[in-house]
Amino acid sequence: MDLLERLSQQPLRRSSFWRTTPVNCPLGSPSFVNAVVGLVSKVDETPETLLQKLQALEKDFGRTAKKAMNEPRPLDLDLIAFGRETRATPTLMLPHPRAHRRRFVLEPLAEIAPDLVLPGQNQNVSEQLEALRSLEIVQRIR
Repeated sequence: MDLLERLSQQPLRRSSFWRTTPVNCPLGSPSFVNAVVGLVSKVDETPETLLQKLQALEKDFGRTAKKAMNEPRPLDLDLIAFGRETRATPTLMLPHPRAHRRRFVLEPLAEIAPDLVLPGQNQNVSEQLEALRSLEIVQRIR
């Protein structure tokens, strides 16, 4: 998170860390640790340039090309939203197309932005979390 802070014009909004069960992952995948940060992008930043920086950080932490969908990885940085921007390209979907259906995203997001309404949604994050029916186990660890 300290490295992500360098990408922000203001101090990050940081969620707790959450231990979560794997969702749609290869059999035998371990639990994941998830968190959410809110940052204020630099003046000339675009969703695409921010995504490139996030992917460079992932590589710095040892991420390699995936061999299986949703496999465990050292670091996975997803761009959930970028203001009210929307994208539907082969490299970037904004808002993240499954964020509103994943407890492991909504729990930490509700900590830092409970009233956020993701583009294309009618309910805020807290309302989406309350309405979500999911078997995911999500536990705050700190």
